[in-house]
Amino acid sequence: MSTATTQLRAWALCLAELGWHVFPLQPGRKVPALHGLKSCPRTGICAEQHQGWEQRATTDPDRIARCWAETPYNVGLATGRSGLLVVDCDQPGHAHRMPDGWNTLGITTGAGVLASLVRRSGEPWPETYTVATPSGGTHHYFRAPAGFRNTAGTLGPLVDTRAGGGYVVAPGSITPEGFYNLLDDTEPADPPVWLRRAAAPRPSPALSAPREIAPARLSGYVAAAVRAETARVTAAESGRQNRTLYEAALALGRLVAGGAVDDATVRTALHRAMSRLPLTRPHEPWTAEQIDTTVDSAFRAAAHNPRTLTPRGNAA
Repeated sequence: MSTATTQLRAWALCLAELGWHVFPLQPGRKVPALHGLKSCPRTGICAEQHQGWEQRATTDPDRIARCWAETPYNVGLATGRSGLLVVDCDQPGHAHRMPDGWNTLGITTGAGVLASLVRRSGEPWPETYTVATPSGGTHHYFRAPAGFRNTAGTLGPLVDTRAGGGYVVAPGSITPEGFYNLLDDTEPADPPVWLRRAAAPRPSPALSAPREIAPARLSGYVAAAVRAETARVTAAESGRQNRTLYEAALALGRLVAGGAVDDATVRTALHRAMSRLPLTRPHEPWTAEQIDTTVDSAFRAAAHNPRTLTPRGNAA
């Protein structure tokens, strides 16, 4: 067994001892090393239903030892199953442009945005479990209030959260950029009140009685974009519905990230569009949780490439 494999296995076992559910990521990468839905063999653990990384994440030391016996898998940590809310402060990527309001304050990083939010709140930032990412970002771990899910850019640009339906790359993992290093091994604290409020889950719209969007509250461009993308979702062919939902959420998520429209308005519109789809699986309609999982994923990607509007309402 290589030194890297030994160290990664030790990290996976250590995290499991804390009661945190782990699963393998591809060596040197940040993506799960488990088969996806499309390539699911429908055998073994997936015989009755496909089991994704969140369902297969474990604290079982025997399973962990077998998984990390030969291959230096990076370690993924399923935040929701582990009862964690992780605040992810990132560095700007090459395609990301910080909104002007933050630039004028001299704030260019997720850490800077978080520091500004903390100052405004008037609450002290608690000592808590903290990990440094290879790109210069940080992951701050907190105990998760029940029902919390991922957010992308809701708190501010370059600041996301991971909770139910999400995962983070755990300390000890290695990518071409470098290591995920543990900065503070303090037990995860309760999130500050302002963070709980800002990241609190919004009620999922009922699929049987979806709410209408109020077009007057949106710019003409944004209202047209929402109508076009939701129409595309409603017209999606069988087998491409989830992919179409992701593509629509990605396009609209860029407007959310740019501040042109709020998260709740877009999310409600997409739920409404999905509620109009014919059932391709007679025994199981689309659930709000399934829709939110896809939308969350698209919003995370969109947050790195926001689309701002000019005063005339045209996309920039």
